[in-house]
Amino acid sequence: MKSGVHTVCVDEMTGVQAKERIAPTKPMRPGQVEKVEFEYKRHGTQCLIGNFEVATGQVIAPTVQATRGEKDFATHIERTVATDPQAGWIFVADNLTTHTSATLVLWVASLCGVAAESLGQKGKSGVLKSVATRKAFLTDPRHRVRFVYVPKHTSWLNQVEIWFSVLARRVVRRGNFRSVADLREKILAYIAYHNRTRAKPYKWTYTGRPLNV
Repeated sequence: MKSGVHTVCVDEMTGVQAKERIAPTKPMRPGQVEKVEFEYKRHGTQCLIGNFEVATGQVIAPTVQATRGEKDFATHIERTVATDPQAGWIFVADNLTTHTSATLVLWVASLCGVAAESLGQKGKSGVLKSVATRKAFLTDPRHRVRFVYVPKHTSWLNQVEIWFSVLARRVVRRGNFRSVADLREKILAYIAYHNRTRAKPYKWTYTGRPLNV
């Protein structure tokens, strides 16, 4: 956080499967690699809505649950802001329609003292009319809570995607989960571990040659 403003990269990691191996993993031995059972039982999926705070590298106020609709995302943003309710918040997100929903606009408007009746009607008029009008409202720099959307087809620029790949490698890909509750518990436990021992800002670097266009 800088000057009382949190800059947070946010996105969903969807369809995280709770897979239970049908046989235990055999650990490494001298001259022998670890052996992981390839057959498994499926116990369902969870969706992680994650926040990567740019200045600290911490994953704050995560949501892990079965659904990921527009109300789920708006509720997640509300919970995140509640962790520091007097601060300013900038959320970096991709262009998924869930991230520009009428539900989210109405919540930001209520937070910023904008009357709901002044916002028009979804699909017909005013701020709520279309994705473009809702996005213009949500990116308004005058709002204490606002959004910055990465260009279309560049969601990989969102730093939380880097952290999602870490979670996939360290927890999900080789994990063994007895239930969706077990999966959720292990994801949250890893987030706590990351924040305690590994959190640091990502440094964007470029060492190649510019493209000739």
